[in-house]
Amino acid sequence: MTEPLIRFSDVSKDFPKPDGSGTFTAVDRLSFTIDKGEIVAVLGKTGCGKSTMFNLLSGLIEPTSGTVSVTGHDPFKEFSYFRGKIGIVFQNDRLMPWRTAIDNVVLGLEILDAKKSDAEAVARRWLSRLGLSGHENDWPHALSGGMRQRVSIARAFAVEPDILLCDEPFSSLDEMTARDLRAEFVRLVKQNGKTAVFITHHINEAMDVGDRVMVFHRPARIAYEARMDEAAKTTGRQAIQEEILKVLGLEAKETKPETKPAA
Repeated sequence: MTEPLIRFSDVSKDFPKPDGSGTFTAVDRLSFTIDKGEIVAVLGKTGCGKSTMFNLLSGLIEPTSGTVSVTGHDPFKEFSYFRGKIGIVFQNDRLMPWRTAIDNVVLGLEILDAKKSDAEAVARRWLSRLGLSGHENDWPHALSGGMRQRVSIARAFAVEPDILLCDEPFSSLDEMTARDLRAEFVRLVKQNGKTAVFITHHINEAMDVGDRVMVFHRPARIAYEARMDEAAKTTGRQAIQEEILKVLGLEAKETKPETKPAA
């Protein structure tokens, strides 16, 4: 049996309270696994611990207890091992305004000491795949929000990471642009054999993107989980959506028939 690519085993994370009166728990004995090639959408209300889980997974913070394993390694204690192995797409594009589109994409490859000509060829290829041919030398301020986020995605894919971590990457975009980018992102992940963890607070986005949806309660723990196979995304979609709404305490309001005033 193949070992999962990502494993959280009974992970908790405590932080000191601002007033110094003790600690609060952001992640509470969280356990899950993610297999190679999966896209897992993590859904929950603001403050439920999604970002703390994200930071534990990316090696930015260390768990208070429990273990985090990514490709069999500890992302915090072996942070340098993951150079080039994890790509991150943030909520905002985080492009450097003094760099053109292609120079922004090349940045990660430069950090990995890639040859300049090779890095530029890879960057051009990814910009082309994301529909940005002809915009390689545009400055970020000349690009739309959707185009800037495409550059950000190209930058993440260009380093050929094993894993992509996405922290609400389309939340600042209009729905039509976000919908197109979601479909493009899923296609690229699948075509290139990547594994992705996708954080969102939008139910439909989680269901559209994820092979699996994990719903978090605060402090971060799994309150509900659903596999989004083809049947789930079609005939079973409404039932899953209703269950997620119930778990989040966001039951849809009943639509009452309109009453006409008496004549």
